[in-house]
Amino acid sequence: MPIVINTNAAATTASFNLSKNAEALRKSLARLSSGNRITQPAEDAGGLAVAYKLDSQAKRTEAVLNNHQNALSFLQVQDGALETVGKIVNRMSELRTMAADITKNSSDVENYSKEFRELQSQLNQVRLEKFNGISLFSITGGTTNNGTLNSSSEIYRYRDSSGVSIQGSYTAYSRILKTHPSGIDADGSIDLNVSNLSFILSVGAITDGASATNYNLMGLATSGTSSATAHSSDGRPIINSDGFISDISKVSISQFTQIIQKVADARAENGAEQQRIQQSYELHQTNLVNIEAAHGKIMDVDVAMESTRFARNNVLVQASASMTAQANQLTQVALTLLQ
Repeated sequence: MPIVINTNAAATTASFNLSKNAEALRKSLARLSSGNRITQPAEDAGGLAVAYKLDSQAKRTEAVLNNHQNALSFLQVQDGALETVGKIVNRMSELRTMAADITKNSSDVENYSKEFRELQSQLNQVRLEKFNGISLFSITGGTTNNGTLNSSSEIYRYRDSSGVSIQGSYTAYSRILKTHPSGIDADGSIDLNVSNLSFILSVGAITDGASATNYNLMGLATSGTSSATAHSSDGRPIINSDGFISDISKVSISQFTQIIQKVADARAENGAEQQRIQQSYELHQTNLVNIEAAHGKIMDVDVAMESTRFARNNVLVQASASMTAQANQLTQVALTLLQ
């Protein structure tokens, strides 16, 4: 090998190796300090793209889990209101049974009717209960909704335990809980029943002497004409000026029995929906764990392996720096010859 001054190939090679080893050391430092295997798209463009989509799906799944919990809270509050409705109706049926006692005079029946009217007023307040501004119950089929309350196109026919149709048909209302991160109903959704309280508490026809009007226990007419001036055959008003059924004897014990059954059915449906939401919640919890694991396999750095690489690169950088310095001294041999 000739001894030259202008060209030092050994120093150039050592310098290139130093730069390469320094870059490898920099990458190891970035991976260990960030905990990510991919710190720049150029390192694994395809892996980064997959990881990015998995991370987005994981975030949406977390949001879906929060929606599950909120929907479950909605149903729990609704069930609490239905429980109160059941207690009120049970008390009403108790009052109606006591009013049927042959030893009770008209004054006694009127006293029972006073509590009956107060309980109607309480039912009327329960129907207005809301959860975060969202109504717990649908009121009538003609209520204008803001798009969040969905009316089923199917008219459901309610039947009692013996299979007999009760009071014709009713419209079912629901709110849709989207249970899939895609937000597509077909991929996953649960219809949350918004109990039709007007139907549940309907007592059927009450005759006013001339015609029959269907009422519910909130004093609201469900069909026919509601009038505070309408009177029964005994001359007493069907509906008081406060808007409630005036006389407890206008509602039969069998009508109360039917209402109690409908309240029980509404609570059973509520419980079934709660159970389904809990099952869906557990499913997406498992999915979230698996999605995060898949994301981690792509993005997370193997600390043990990368620490080994860091130690190797660190030694190589120091060795390259030392060899570059030594290579730069090779041209000084030519000066020695010139002396």
